[in-house]
Amino acid sequence: MAPNKADTVCEEPEITLSDISEREQKIFETVKTEKLKWFFFREEWTIRWEVVALHTFLYAVTIYGLLTYPYFQRYTTLLWAYFVYTYSMFGVTGGIHRYWSHKCFKARLPLRLLLAFCYISANQVPFRSWIQIHRVHHKFTDTDADPHNSRRGFFYCHVGWLMIKRPKEVVEKFKKLDMTDIDADGVVRFCDRHFTVLRIIALYLSIAVPVYCWNESWYYSSLAQFMRYVISLNTTFTVNSFAHMFGYKPYDKNILPAENRFVVYATHGEGWHNYHHTFPYDYRSSEIGGSKFDLTATLIRFFERIGWAYDLKQPSDSLVEKTVLNRGDGTLLKSLMN
Repeated sequence: MAPNKADTVCEEPEITLSDISEREQKIFETVKTEKLKWFFFREEWTIRWEVVALHTFLYAVTIYGLLTYPYFQRYTTLLWAYFVYTYSMFGVTGGIHRYWSHKCFKARLPLRLLLAFCYISANQVPFRSWIQIHRVHHKFTDTDADPHNSRRGFFYCHVGWLMIKRPKEVVEKFKKLDMTDIDADGVVRFCDRHFTVLRIIALYLSIAVPVYCWNESWYYSSLAQFMRYVISLNTTFTVNSFAHMFGYKPYDKNILPAENRFVVYATHGEGWHNYHHTFPYDYRSSEIGGSKFDLTATLIRFFERIGWAYDLKQPSDSLVEKTVLNRGDGTLLKSLMN
């Protein structure tokens, strides 16, 4: 006797133990992936163990230095280290970031050379690499094509992204990015061609000044600069991590970048990050009227006064105000009303 057609349609397939275990396995993998997003390991990523080893060494020596350095006896050397921190950070914030990456202002040759020296003193990556990474970050912020996508967790966007081989989505965007303006920049071409030698010279100068000027030992002068380097490296990283995960959003509540005062003071002005991602071409990178702490913008205005910087870009106050009203989270309006 033929089976009833209706019974055949309504009949559910038999679920076997192997089917159940396969489903459970998928659930387990999903949960595992979510838990691991605060780290940086994924099966499809290739870990760069040499970078992991380098950062482990950097942090170990820095912790040792912080615990053993004779601060009061050698405060002059520490003050010098902070001065180097300040001008090298200006090379990052005012030079490689606001000038070369965003073209927020124009600079004459003396300022371009000064910015180049300051950036080289920060001892990060070659000019073209930094600019390429940052421009892709802005075009594809917090997506899989973002080199330090904050949606992958705090550790990943702070430092973990450096410890893996670049994801294919990032590599594809790198290939399509227009870098002709940077390739035509003579200062950048020269610095990148001799980058290793130049940063060794800059590092030697930062260590040698205390030794020859006030008879500091090579050991303590080197240790102070080593700590300065690792701290400045991590304050730069905070812009990608803290300022993308913690803070308020007075200009655009629909994006992850936020205003973070800790990052502001650590980086001398880069923590007004919700504003920066809303108006990336503004030389100030800070809030309305540049009234908030932004040492980098203050220095740029100084160089404008002496004629080394010109054509400083910024949006109109009316555009900023409209943006605050239409897209902000209301925190700026509340602060103005109080």
